[in-house]
Amino acid sequence: MSIFEDGPEYKARAAKPYEFPKATLKQVHDAVPKELTRRSTIKGIAWALRDALMCASIYQAAKYIDPFVTVLKGRDGLTGAGIFTLGHDAGHGSLSDHQFVNHTIGFIAHTFILAPYFSWRHSHHLHHKASGSMERDENYLPKTRSELKMAPESVMKKADYEEIFGETPFYTLTRMAIMQFLGWQLYLTINALEAQHSHAFPVSAALESIVRPVPEDLLTFIKFYLVPYVLLNHWVVMFTYLHHTDPTLPHFRKDSWTFLRGAVTTIDRPLMGWMGRFFFHNISHDHIAHHFYSSAPFYNGPEITKYVRKALGDEYNYDSTNTFRALYRSFTNCEFVEDDGGIVMWKNREGKAVRKVAGEVDKME
Repeated sequence: MSIFEDGPEYKARAAKPYEFPKATLKQVHDAVPKELTRRSTIKGIAWALRDALMCASIYQAAKYIDPFVTVLKGRDGLTGAGIFTLGHDAGHGSLSDHQFVNHTIGFIAHTFILAPYFSWRHSHHLHHKASGSMERDENYLPKTRSELKMAPESVMKKADYEEIFGETPFYTLTRMAIMQFLGWQLYLTINALEAQHSHAFPVSAALESIVRPVPEDLLTFIKFYLVPYVLLNHWVVMFTYLHHTDPTLPHFRKDSWTFLRGAVTTIDRPLMGWMGRFFFHNISHDHIAHHFYSSAPFYNGPEITKYVRKALGDEYNYDSTNTFRALYRSFTNCEFVEDDGGIVMWKNREGKAVRKVAGEVDKME
């Protein structure tokens, strides 16, 4: 399969009209052995130390091996994204049975990448409670037709959509670059693509004292912190965006939403292959299982996924499409949703949905 080609799972899903999952929440939970959800404080601390050691080692290597600084900083971006996922795991309480341990690790990890741990943790929990809900979700909410000030679908023609969404490939790539390299900061400050509140404006004196100092050697700051930080932003935005933004995934309004339907409305992706598992704590490989068992330790994610996949059957979503191809596909096909309907699918720049909603399900709404 070409890196520019959609995966067979995506093609099959796009061709099949969306229907509600047939499995029940009880069936999914009963399918997973309980020992896989048990946490180990020793293992949690060991993983935290591993990530910290990797960051420190790459930093030290870059100081003394200047010709390889670019490669090493790229790796530091990966390990920095791993620090984000470490704080993410701590926020879910999945590193230890003791919340003090979780919060200590999470606060240190997220402070290192200038993320407000406790406010982010709160909004992320809201996302898990309402994933896929148009009214209550916190992550990457679609714009509606009316929010984009578009005319009703009945009077819109192809030329009208082209006038609104038409842009050169260069402009599209520029917008993608802004999202990839500045998206994390925009999320923390103005909650871009999120609910209307900020994580960063209620800044504590402690955080302000960390952010305020200006390094004496600007070049050193750029090489050893800013470049890895920008690359960290890229990876974090990439995997969080692709978790829930896909032309084949629906969103729900009001009574059409249930926890099960929202939890299934994500996709497991082999993001970066073995490196995604090693650096990103399985966050993309086993994301569906994570929505059903958010407090389970990430290192048991592959095993939990096997049982969840079996319980969900055809409703399990997987996509082997190259990650960068999937990013471009979602960015150019997930433009808006309609104002009406209990189940809404993303529409592209021509005002068309890649995937339909099954007639019998649509009539229920």
